[in-house]
Amino acid sequence: MAKLARAVADGVGDVPDAVAHPVLLDALTGASWETIDRADAIVFGCPTYMGGASAVFKTFAEQSLRQWLDNLRWRHKVAAGFTHSQALSGDKLHTLQYLTILAAQHGMLWVTLDAYAGSPSEPTELNRLGAWLGVISQSDRDAPVDEAPPASDLATARHLGRRVAQVTRDLLVGRHVLRLIDERSRS
Repeated sequence: MAKLARAVADGVGDVPDAVAHPVLLDALTGASWETIDRADAIVFGCPTYMGGASAVFKTFAEQSLRQWLDNLRWRHKVAAGFTHSQALSGDKLHTLQYLTILAAQHGMLWVTLDAYAGSPSEPTELNRLGAWLGVISQSDRDAPVDEAPPASDLATARHLGRRVAQVTRDLLVGRHVLRLIDERSRS
C-alpha cells in the first residue's frame, strides 16, 4: 500500500504547484486531521481484506464523522481511491465502492480512472485489471517485495494522482474565476 500511495503522490507532484501530503491512517493525530481538512483533494487508499476495506480504514471513516457533523467540512473537495489485494478480483471493486460512498456522504466530488482497461497478461499496461472507479492493484502472494505491486499498477496509481491534481487545479481555477465574475457583477 505504501508503494501505491507514493505513486499517487508522485503523480500529484507531476502537476505544477500541486503537493501531496500522505497521511498514515493507523497513526492519526490532530495534525493529521488538520492536514486532511486543509487539503483540496483526498485520495483514499486501503488494502482489501476479506472482501472489503481494512479495519484501519473503517476506523478512519467512522472517525470522519466529526468532519461530516461540522457542516460537511469536506464538501466540494475532490476525492479518488485505490486498493490492493493478492487475489485478481478479491472484491476490490467493493472496496472502491465503499470509498466512493464515504466520499459521497461527505459531499465530495469523485474522480474516476480515465485509463482504458489493459490486459492482465500485459504487465506493462496501465489499468491492467480494468477498473474504472479507481486503482485496483494486485500482487502474487509469493512475489518478491521489490516486485510487488507490479510496475503497471504503480504507473496506474501515478496516473490517478496526476488526474486528481489536474481536476483539482481546474476546479479551483474555475471557482476563482467565478468569484471574480461575481465580485465584478456586484460592483
